[in-house]
Amino acid sequence: MKDQLRESMLVYAVTDRHWLKDGETLTEKTEEALKGGATFVQLREKEADRDTILSLGRELKELCEKYKVPFVLDDDVALAEELDADGVHVGQSDRPASEVRRLIGPDKILGVSAQTVEQALQAEKDGADYLGVGAVFATGSKDDADDVSHDTLEAICRAVKIPVVAIGGISKNNILQLKGRGLAGVAVISAIYAQEDITAATAELKKLTEEIVEK
Repeated sequence: MKDQLRESMLVYAVTDRHWLKDGETLTEKTEEALKGGATFVQLREKEADRDTILSLGRELKELCEKYKVPFVLDDDVALAEELDADGVHVGQSDRPASEVRRLIGPDKILGVSAQTVEQALQAEKDGADYLGVGAVFATGSKDDADDVSHDTLEAICRAVKIPVVAIGGISKNNILQLKGRGLAGVAVISAIYAQEDITAATAELKKLTEEIVEK
């Protein structure tokens, strides 16, 4: 999957069970997103215990295999290995990217969060396959997300050779503001999982994202 990584960055869905209504499951909602054209899935459930993440991870991995999109876990290298996920995504406050790369080996996908050009270059040097950069707009989903200006976002995209996805507060109403910055795609939470019709919302988001990415 790594050889087609840039293409799979287009619409990067980050899970959040907070948006589920009674009777809904994360797996069902994620499949709705995949039907709408989501190209990448990250399981990110900060409040869930290990057994819950394992159970969700098994379901989502099977689902992502069915739709032929990459599936990664947030932060937890050991769980990613246990699930045989396609990879793992780590932040600046997690284990160093170089250590994570050593643990997961050369063939798994490694995503790293970055907010500065220096962090981006270091992550690339340490073996990151892609970068998540944000928050590019105000967001309620990640309390710890630092704001990143669109000029800094562009500088990061220009400084590294690996794909960059923007994250943080992105919606159909503001996504076109990111055009021309050098992105490979966008990572979103509420723009997918908070929507009434997830399949339609994802399809619309994908169409808009295709307008802003650099081929």
